Amino acid sequence: MSDGGCECGAIRYRLATAPFFVNCCHCRQCQKITGSAFAINAMIEGDRIVLMQGEPVVAEGGTVRCPNCATLLWATHRMFGDKIVFLRAGTLDESETLTPDAHFFVRSKHRWITLPEGARSFETLPGADDVLMTGAARQRLDAALAS
Repeated sequence: MSDGGCECGAIRYRLATAPFFVNCCHCRQCQKITGSAFAINAMIEGDRIVLMQGEPVVAEGGTVRCPNCATLLWATHRMFGDKIVFLRAGTLDESETLTPDAHFFVRSKHRWITLPEGARSFETLPGADDVLMTGAARQRLDAALAS
């Protein structure tokens, strides 16, 4: 299991299972939200995030933040509703254990960033014909959306 939380420590959570897909998003919105060159998003079923301490605030648009320090913990996406959340991997205590499965919006990545050799990358979001997930990851996504 992986634990995480906000910057001030008011919110603590535990992941009941590992995320099933991790992406590194280089879009301008993620750059602005994080104040960094990219965001690392870990897709996981919403019911697999167990709150251990505190009560986060859910804002319009599905973003979940700490009410004290405003750390963005996770968010929903219009394509998936609240069944799947995009956890901000940087809020995990050991976020370095996650490796992105794909890089999105590489058209706006910072020039000094070099993607690992062989990394799956997309100029924007993957297209409908792009197969991102196979096997267990695809099964988890499909099961969550069907529930």
